[in-house]
Amino acid sequence: MLHLLRLEYTGTEQAAEPHVADHVAFLERHHAAGTFVLSGRTVPTSEGGLIIAVGVDRQGAEEITTEDPFVKAGVARCRITTVTPERAHPDLARLWR
Repeated sequence: MLHLLRLEYTGTEQAAEPHVADHVAFLERHHAAGTFVLSGRTVPTSEGGLIIAVGVDRQGAEEITTEDPFVKAGVARCRITTVTPERAHPDLARLWR
């Protein structure tokens, strides 16, 4: 399974600034574990960010989002879209198989 985690600011980007360092540490921890295979800010950045997570079920993805410092601080919310990949470029398919 693959999960698209869409972080959306609940207020301004400035409200999230005090939590950026902790959020980056959260991202780095999950990238190192192999759970996050992509993360980045949206364009425009005021909309939030997107994370692609693999290797966990839907419940696991939901639990991970509750650990995000932005979510914990109430400056962002996370919407999850779970996808069962059916077709993908071979370079990407190895990420969840």
